[in-house]
Amino acid sequence: MTSRIKGVIAAIPTPITAAGDPDAELFLKAARHLLANGCDGLNVLGTTGEATSFSVAQRMALMDAVAASRLPMEQLMVGTGAAAVADACTLTAHAAKLGFAGALLLPPFYYKGVNDDGIFTYVARVVEASAKPAVPIYLYHFPALSGVRYEAPVVGRLLKAFPGRIAGLKDSSGDMDYARGMAALSNAFDVFPSTEACLDEARTGTFAGCISATANLTAADCRKALRDGDAAALARAVAGRKSFDGQPLIPAVKARLAAVLQEPTLASVLPPMVAVAAPADKLLAAE
Repeated sequence: MTSRIKGVIAAIPTPITAAGDPDAELFLKAARHLLANGCDGLNVLGTTGEATSFSVAQRMALMDAVAASRLPMEQLMVGTGAAAVADACTLTAHAAKLGFAGALLLPPFYYKGVNDDGIFTYVARVVEASAKPAVPIYLYHFPALSGVRYEAPVVGRLLKAFPGRIAGLKDSSGDMDYARGMAALSNAFDVFPSTEACLDEARTGTFAGCISATANLTAADCRKALRDGDAAALARAVAGRKSFDGQPLIPAVKARLAAVLQEPTLASVLPPMVAVAAPADKLLAAE
């Protein structure tokens, strides 16, 4: 396998056409902008990318467009989680075939109270379905939305059962003690909290970086903080994230990035999201 994706990773939004499909052309424009302005990588079709609001066919079509572009695939992971294990297998196998650097896998998120055996079996089927060619699997821990947790015992079982395949975890729980505990499971298990505030710990090697929705706007400062230990840049990045407090995060990120790129249609969202207007604030002016 190639070297693992690390550093500042933006959870890139998915532009939408008037027909409700992913707008591949505008997506590629946004992706190139982010990679040229501080991002070490991108999380395609994650939560910020409204992945679970698209059909499997729509998600695969955007993945195809990304793979056919000149974007560096070694810097891109893609969300492949789905409630149906067959859909997750299809999406993850497609990610493997196209050469994505990783597949970000939600746990099975419809049924609640699922035990570790059920979670293990779900992930195992996805891992086996994407073995030839193999794609690194990153577990996506977001219990506030999924209602299902990736806890240390089941993650440890997966690491033992599939050496080299379970590459890491994105932690969107906001619980830094949980993130540190996951990072301690294995030196070969890369953990990415979803906040820019973790970048000091990423510099020490505790974390592999961050995967953040707000990195779409804060990436330049995030890069300075991570690479140079620039405390002022880190403070600006953390403040930039905090400026979204009280707003619906995904529509607000899309609105601000739409203003930065001067592409108003990027602010469109799929139901059940509702679009918001981009504020004329200092962060936007700086970007």
